[in-house]
Amino acid sequence: MNFQSSASPGIISDSNDVKAEIPYVQAIEHLIEVVQALSLARTLEQIMAIVRKSARKLTGADGASFVLRDGDQCYYADEDAIAPLWKGQRFPMSICISGYTMQNCQPVVISDIYRDERIPFAAYQPTFVKSLAMVPIRMCNPIGAIGTYWATLYQPTVEEVKLLQALADTTAVAIENVQIYSELEQRVRERTSALEKEMEERQKVEAEVRRLSLTDELTGLYNRRGFFLLAEQQLKLTHRRQTSCCLLFVDVDGLKQINDTFGHEVGDRVISDTAELLRQTCRDSDIVARWGGDEFVVFIPECSDRTNAISDRLQANVNSFNQNRGRSYHLSMSVGFQQCLINKDVSLEKLVLQTDELMYQQKRAKRSSRIN
Repeated sequence: MNFQSSASPGIISDSNDVKAEIPYVQAIEHLIEVVQALSLARTLEQIMAIVRKSARKLTGADGASFVLRDGDQCYYADEDAIAPLWKGQRFPMSICISGYTMQNCQPVVISDIYRDERIPFAAYQPTFVKSLAMVPIRMCNPIGAIGTYWATLYQPTVEEVKLLQALADTTAVAIENVQIYSELEQRVRERTSALEKEMEERQKVEAEVRRLSLTDELTGLYNRRGFFLLAEQQLKLTHRRQTSCCLLFVDVDGLKQINDTFGHEVGDRVISDTAELLRQTCRDSDIVARWGGDEFVVFIPECSDRTNAISDRLQANVNSFNQNRGRSYHLSMSVGFQQCLINKDVSLEKLVLQTDELMYQQKRAKRSSRIN
């Protein structure tokens, strides 16, 4: 490996400046551990934390910096040192050693920073640095650099520089892996988001289909299918609680005559007005449905003992409607109503048939009274 140095390898100005070196075999073992740790790193921060400590350990340095290339600048992203260096600062590549290393794609060793014209002395004077070694992160088109620094004059060995370069090469692979991992994560997130949106849209469509299958298009009330689905559940709940329920069966009087006289558009308005009156009369917990044609049914869970209260309230609302709406028709309803104590033999179909018969009894009574 070729690298530039301001002094010959192994030449040290003062024997007292000799650093305690980590044995080469131990250094290789440590480097293998570092390679394994870097292979598991998933963020740049994790990589920098591993590298800054390992760089010091492999070289016996007093400090290490992790430099990233940012356009035409060197960004000192992280450091591990006995005193602050340049963490968080940016310098033009043309004036600092890390930039020189990246531009020339080779390691640089400087045993005495004050005798090397490439050193920006103003930046180094506030620091402890006397000697340094800088290696590029990736030889081909470097993406950064790793610097190690000594507080006393020191000439790193060829083996130390090779170890440092091996660490930098491994770091380059780790950074690329993080980028690939991040891209894959982003793709997974985007794919997951797309699937979630697709599922949400599908659920909306399914909910709309379900709603349409359970509701009456003209009135917005439940249709017969929706009524049975929900009322059956309420009937079972009422049975478990041993409470009572009420059933209301409503038939609009004279709808045929209204259709014949005013047309089916007005007849539809009569159906809609009836549905609105039932909504006003009933609670939110009541299940109101259009049974079909001009017939409506209401399931009322946990109703009170006043069996005629709901019918009376409905009739009062009908009277108010006829007085205040100014329609071309007079709204009238026949109502069958019954309150039931739940037992095991009662079915919803049976309750509906019984209440339907009560409604027809009222309708026949109205006709009889008009004849008489």
